[in-house]
Amino acid sequence: MVINYIKKKAITAVLKKATNVSDKTLINITRFLEKFSTAASKDAIISVREMIEKNTVGYKLIRRILDNVAPIYKEKLIENLIVQGLVMNYKKRNREFKKGGTVPTTVLISPTMRCNLKCVGCYAMKYAREDDLPFEVVDRIVREGKKMGVAFFTFLGGEPFVWPHLFRILEKHKDVFFQVYTNSTLITEDVAKKLLKTGNALPILSIEGFEKRTDERRGRGVYKKIMNAMAILKRNKIPFGFSSAVTSKNAEEISSDRFVNFLIEKGAYLGWFFLYMPVGAKPDPKLMPTPKQRLHLYNRDLKLRETKPIFIVDFWNDAPWVGGCIAGKEYVHITSKGDVEPCIFTHMAVDNIKNKSLKDVLNSDYFKALRARQPYHENLFLPCQWIDHPEVSREMEKKFNLYPTHPGADDPIRDQKVRKAIDKYSKEVHKLYAPVWKKSQFAKKK
Repeated sequence: MVINYIKKKAITAVLKKATNVSDKTLINITRFLEKFSTAASKDAIISVREMIEKNTVGYKLIRRILDNVAPIYKEKLIENLIVQGLVMNYKKRNREFKKGGTVPTTVLISPTMRCNLKCVGCYAMKYAREDDLPFEVVDRIVREGKKMGVAFFTFLGGEPFVWPHLFRILEKHKDVFFQVYTNSTLITEDVAKKLLKTGNALPILSIEGFEKRTDERRGRGVYKKIMNAMAILKRNKIPFGFSSAVTSKNAEEISSDRFVNFLIEKGAYLGWFFLYMPVGAKPDPKLMPTPKQRLHLYNRDLKLRETKPIFIVDFWNDAPWVGGCIAGKEYVHITSKGDVEPCIFTHMAVDNIKNKSLKDVLNSDYFKALRARQPYHENLFLPCQWIDHPEVSREMEKKFNLYPTHPGADDPIRDQKVRKAIDKYSKEVHKLYAPVWKKSQFAKKK
């Protein structure tokens, strides 16, 4: 324990120094860090050094963070996310893997499903305050996660800033890092001051494109409130990201140079693309981006990463990097009622966190069976059990007698019209992505 504490402080101190030094000194620091690295983190350290030496777009992003982010955030990104998450927790996580268990990279928690907006296609239903997760339950989830080796937690909902205990959790667990997905409308100067107090929560602002597209889905005037939130965060040097639900209406707009350049200028450092999924009550398959739009997004991902100093994550097209589907393996979602879902888009469960530990839930027969099936196909660009391999979600629901976590959650399985649309989509996307897989670096490694 003492040796690990000293090691953590030594690495942290070196990395903190790196936030105010020249490129040459940074390169020397990466060589120093290699001495403390594990097999898993050594390659990452070498990659960072190569980025600095070549002055790549990736390094320009790192430099943006070093030059423009508040000191408390740089400290927590280094100490909590990098040192604790990547270096110190490696042995702890590996120990669980050797036992046949799993340790998610992140645990998603929806402490409330209440929200002040009513966005088109959102799976959030009408909930009351009584449906919120109590502070004690969320606190236990975080504590159990930390014990297993989780250093990164994600809050979503609903609207997390509606939950009255959010900052209490951030304050109590200063040794881990959080993402907070938000509709932005509740971010004020007072909220910014509270975020700066702990420096361990990265706001992810939902936006669907420019004003017309965003207000079309989220309500009139919401876009301007998002712009105001971005201005507040940038002024206070609080790093933030954006999240876009990719639909048939906005796929081209949200992946355009114009839109991404705009968000970089506003201060975003990270961007998430999530395909609209026909899940939840009364799903609308017509809102799904077409297979061709999904492929267009993949090609745009490649271009954006070559040219823009922002970290873009495409939840489907990036699946080959993590071996396909990661549901119930690299992440899980806990609803405001405590139901534990393997994925944010799988609104089915067998266990509730209120009467089981996080570790026990992760090692349920259902989660083990899901992990045993992964990946569902050789083509890792087709990771999803709902839209790429719908037979998997249907088989799992039947075999484990899964219960829907909200009214209408089983519509994608029960509604014949939705099932037919998903089956048609699946066939088309398999055909379209077959040549993409054959040409990819991932297929060549197999």
